[in-house]
Amino acid sequence: MIATKSISEEILDLKKQRRAILLAHHYQESEIQELADSIGDSLELARAAQKFQGDVIVFCGVWFMAETAKILNPARTVVVPDREAGCSLVDSCPADQVRAFKQRYPDHEVVSYINTSADVKALSDIICTSRNAVQVVNSIPADKPVLFLPDINLGNYVKKQSGRENMRIWQGACIVHATFAARKLSQARAEHPHALVAAHPECPTDVLKMADFIGSTSSIIDWCIHHDADEFIVMTESGVSHSLQRRAPHKKYYFVPNENCNCSECPYMKRNTLEKLRDCLSTLEPRVELPADIMEAARRPIERMLAL
Repeated sequence: MIATKSISEEILDLKKQRRAILLAHHYQESEIQELADSIGDSLELARAAQKFQGDVIVFCGVWFMAETAKILNPARTVVVPDREAGCSLVDSCPADQVRAFKQRYPDHEVVSYINTSADVKALSDIICTSRNAVQVVNSIPADKPVLFLPDINLGNYVKKQSGRENMRIWQGACIVHATFAARKLSQARAEHPHALVAAHPECPTDVLKMADFIGSTSSIIDWCIHHDADEFIVMTESGVSHSLQRRAPHKKYYFVPNENCNCSECPYMKRNTLEKLRDCLSTLEPRVELPADIMEAARRPIERMLAL
């Protein structure tokens, strides 16, 4: 009797056949992260995509991340498990509205969070991530007005940290981080009085005020792993528990449910499954295809960020 291969074994075989690399964001399901060649946040995965030498990039995250990989690797095939894995921040910031703003305020430097579409990146002067947003804004001359888009909470945090007054902020928000409530964090702190709080800067200001540490997804993981404390309340998407448990299983991590679903999961990230991953490796669909002029225009602000 011939043993039937598991889906994971099928994926690994297909990955080898396709000369593919599997990139997975920290918010993916654990079984996908287990198969990944690289796990990281948006900045880390952008760098991994840029250094890759094979033929196919399989991006287990959301669509804008796969677009970024394609922009940095225009000659390679980039596929995703689910085309509908979108992002509320991308949806909140249509390119036509950004174009209209630039026409009205041509003197503004447009700083776009990486959570934007390829079309918006093409209209931007420089890209940033949650890890380097303050550094990026500080790299712009102080007398130059800035439009920061699209996340209002990250924008408010950057404005405070940079002390920059001539900065307009787009009114977008992450459907996960923006719905974390300070009252629920207060309750969690009462239940776990010895736990330290680590928060993503996409969280509301009243949540950030209660945090012991504020940083990007990977920065939160590193801080929790290397801190002397043994208990942490983690204010970001609960997919990071995989890396936390793998790297420091002796510590305790608590996740606070948000107001939307009484959970801390991104519904877009969770659209990706092992079955969809296997199928996209098999068919090389859904495939990211972008116009050459958009890729060229979007690559410049991304490379400007990476150069920092």
